[in-house]
Amino acid sequence: MTIDLAKVEATLLAAADAAATRTLPLFRSGLAVDNKLSAGFDPVTEADRGAETAIRAIIAEAFPDHAIIGEEWGTSGAHDYTWIIDPVDGTRAFISGAPVWGTLIGLTHQGVAIAGLMSQPFIGETFLGLPGRASYARAGSTTPIRTSGQTDLAPARVFTTTPRLFNTPAMLAKWHAIESATRLQRFGMDCYGYALLAAGQADLVIEPYLNTYDIAALVPIIREAGGAIACWDGSEPTGGGNVVAAATPELLDKALALVNAS
Repeated sequence: MTIDLAKVEATLLAAADAAATRTLPLFRSGLAVDNKLSAGFDPVTEADRGAETAIRAIIAEAFPDHAIIGEEWGTSGAHDYTWIIDPVDGTRAFISGAPVWGTLIGLTHQGVAIAGLMSQPFIGETFLGLPGRASYARAGSTTPIRTSGQTDLAPARVFTTTPRLFNTPAMLAKWHAIESATRLQRFGMDCYGYALLAAGQADLVIEPYLNTYDIAALVPIIREAGGAIACWDGSEPTGGGNVVAAATPELLDKALALVNAS
């Protein structure tokens, strides 16, 4: 089965624009925050729900037969092609006024992400991955992006959202192994960290317990920029799980070896 990639790109960009009309007016606005959990904190806002509704409408018009999976409104349809949506990845950042959240929209074919977009509309940045190319757009200018090419752990720059996600002694040992083997670690980046990896500004991102909507859109951006990404057991990460993204396949192999030895 083939697909019109120009139409896919246009749909991704139109959906991101539609989402921005719902998110930007509410960013730094003091909007109400709901909690999805009875114990713990998993925030959701009107921005999350409204943005996903807008994205779904754009996709449904362009590709009415395709399936959609979204964080807020669940799964609709069944098809070899499935769109994966996280309307506001990094809701905690969103409600804190930090512009490292993003809108994630990915397209998968038979369970593997083939196209993806990360939009940070407050800064005005769009990261895009399509078969054969990855790009960055801002202020009307679009340029190709490439990873850093880093192959060694010792000088690597590493992102994770927070070490608290590594919430068992065994999991924490894996984070400490990565932390000890690398030069610099930064926290709280959410999807923006993966985008910076694709653009050559970071070398590793490691996170546990991801859902498909947290990562599917980022997989093709990283791969088409020359990076590599997998679950800790080496499997395909599009469906979520414990994930490592790296600037090169060589660096990914070294990170996976370290994680699995810890």
